[in-house]
Amino acid sequence: MRKNIIGMIVLLIVSVFGLTACSQASRVESNLTKEADNFNVVRQLTVINCLQGDVLFQMTGKMAITADIEDNQLEIIVENEDGNYTKHFVGLSDNVTYIVEDLNLGANDVEKYKYTLNFNPEMWFPVEVETID
Repeated sequence: MRKNIIGMIVLLIVSVFGLTACSQASRVESNLTKEADNFNVVRQLTVINCLQGDVLFQMTGKMAITADIEDNQLEIIVENEDGNYTKHFVGLSDNVTYIVEDLNLGANDVEKYKYTLNFNPEMWFPVEVETID
């Protein structure tokens, strides 16, 4: 009888700690998402061509990123210095994927209204334009 009571107490304590850890993780995830959506977190988005293994482009700055599953795209919003917002779209396919990293190191050194967008120059097709005289 005493073993059953001790076993029940141990099980109760383990359950309480397990539920606390889940709720703490959920709370942390929610707080991180809110901070990023309020343009307080520096993020780096890397878009990769999985067939070739090439990085198509990277975008770094304070931005809110939403994956639109219906349209199969990423929607990226950045806040401009004048208080207006700019929205960028990244189309996804079976052979294009992405990685979003929160870069908390040196986040205070980054301008709120500045972001960089770097394209891989090898991914562009050269085009020659001819004009008719």
